[in-house]
Amino acid sequence: MAQTDKERIMYQRGTEELKQKSIRAHKLVQEFNRSDVEDFEKRENLIQELFGSVGENVSIEHNFHCDLGYNIHVGKNFYAGYNCTILDMAEVRIGDDCMIGPNVGIYTAGHSIEPKDRNKSGYAIPIGIGNSVWIGGNCVILPGITIGDNSIVAGGSVVTKDVPPNTIVAGNPAKPLRSIE
Repeated sequence: MAQTDKERIMYQRGTEELKQKSIRAHKLVQEFNRSDVEDFEKRENLIQELFGSVGENVSIEHNFHCDLGYNIHVGKNFYAGYNCTILDMAEVRIGDDCMIGPNVGIYTAGHSIEPKDRNKSGYAIPIGIGNSVWIGGNCVILPGITIGDNSIVAGGSVVTKDVPPNTIVAGNPAKPLRSIE
């Protein structure tokens, strides 16, 4: 599905409902980031409470951040490196056996290019990441992107267009380098 075909979810900043949802997520994220790295059970329970759904064997390093949490769905054997940020004003679905390097941003949210009232509202477009995807460090995944199964996003890339399955992309903007056989 092309990025322009995906449904935009509109939201108003500053509403009481959004504020309460954000506070809930921020408290859970804060507790997760302050938790003892060896307290695996507590860390797992916090992620299960924060995310919409969580597979088995999930590992997220310190300094994780998100907007709401409940829009994040990760499959089994998921790994996210240090300083991962997922802006989940819309759903982010990540398949099984995925790895995300350090300092990665996955952003469903955006704002109008028109300056009038830009800071009062926004939109979000869901992101889908398939199975066995590897996203290298310092990458940015923009709203509405779909990354196909088995693909690799090379470190430092900015993904502005969908990535087909079995493809390596790199650059800013990310472009296909080659297929994975």
